[in-house]
Amino acid sequence: MARTLYDKLWDDHLVTTRSDGQSLIYIDRHLLHEVTSPQAFEGLGLAHRRLWRTETNIATADHNVPTTDRELGVQGIEEDIAKQQVLTLQANCERFDVALFDVTDERQGIVHVIGPEQGLTLPGMTIVCGDSHTSTHGAFACLAQGIGTSEVEHVMATQTLAQSKAKNLRIWLEGTLPQGLSTKDVVLKVIDTLTASGGSGYTIEFAGDALASFGMEARMTLCNMAIEAGARAGLVAVDETTIDYLRGRPYSPQGQRWREAVAYWQSLKSDADAVFDREVRVSLSGLEPRVTWGTSPDQSAAISGRVPEANAENRRALAYMGLKGGEPMRTIEIDRIFIGSCTNARIEDLREAARVLANRTISSRVRQAMVVPGSGLVKTAAEAEGLDEVFRAAGFEWRAAGCSMCLGMNPDQLKPGERCASTSNRNFEGRQGQGGRTHLVSPAMAAAAAVAGRLADVREYL
Repeated sequence: MARTLYDKLWDDHLVTTRSDGQSLIYIDRHLLHEVTSPQAFEGLGLAHRRLWRTETNIATADHNVPTTDRELGVQGIEEDIAKQQVLTLQANCERFDVALFDVTDERQGIVHVIGPEQGLTLPGMTIVCGDSHTSTHGAFACLAQGIGTSEVEHVMATQTLAQSKAKNLRIWLEGTLPQGLSTKDVVLKVIDTLTASGGSGYTIEFAGDALASFGMEARMTLCNMAIEAGARAGLVAVDETTIDYLRGRPYSPQGQRWREAVAYWQSLKSDADAVFDREVRVSLSGLEPRVTWGTSPDQSAAISGRVPEANAENRRALAYMGLKGGEPMRTIEIDRIFIGSCTNARIEDLREAARVLANRTISSRVRQAMVVPGSGLVKTAAEAEGLDEVFRAAGFEWRAAGCSMCLGMNPDQLKPGERCASTSNRNFEGRQGQGGRTHLVSPAMAAAAAVAGRLADVREYL
């Protein structure tokens, strides 16, 4: 029987299915961070349980850590609750013998950046984390999902997750991506096409000839934001690009085990005659750089377009964003710039922004512009290439790794009314700070906005 990639991953990990339709699936990798793990560890302790398979769990601190004064370690965290969460993670990992990339470890970083770069994320795995953007790892043909704190404890104790099977949705990406655009523009177009709830109940597989030209970091951006269309997870089939990326990673298999793994990984694609519950085609030809104007990732427009006119459905979003409706996107002035997050903080993202900023400086209108690498290793690689010098010369602050302003659980936050061009994944009300206004863009578009002091078309700067 022909099967989709999702069907294969599900079948390979299915433990049992109950009469009510709920199933137990086996979990291969569990990623932990400081925000959603404390209660789970506490529950294990109270029940006098150990982890079912300790070696499958890897932890890092990312949400609460400051992006300055990193050399001070935990003592550099000024906010008491944040410091306590990081200290608690340290204590729990020591107590339960869980590997931890701590705040002073060069391997520390955003959990969805360090997994792939360490080879902790491998094709065919089921991966969970107490963070909604775990779907990022689906770029490696993994069934990767965000889970709640009670589920974190369940996975720790049983190595399984209870859920019902999703439906299959395939997104065909057709045509060639125009020069100057990136997968951030693609995924914003996909979300605009589907709407923020159009993928609800589905696992999305991205397919099409266009994917062959996308590197792994670009594919991670696609899968990272699949959940912003309401999907449970995003997937991309394995090809040579996948295998080349993983070769030689610290946790990747070696020798004969590598050869055996590759033989299996090459089967991780949908069968030619597999039937999907739904299929949607998105043309990349003629696609323009996209920017969000509202308070949901599906509220976006081409940079050459205008903010929609006010109506009953968008009036609240426009009011929050300080827009009347009808404004040309290119006239919206920007106060701050954020390049970072698990969506766009990898080395290719930083290169993309640096190309725009080379020999340019940010507008005097921009109050602050910051670059936050996705991990200590990304930071080191960028510095080896001199990218940090390009950013500093342009007027950007060069920060240490962490989630930073993506979600405002640390000192990097917008002030009420400040407007930010951000490479993160969500533009919800208050997401980057109470009253802050977020416009989601690609790294190159963020760089262009920094130079112009307003939303701008990056193609004019290339």
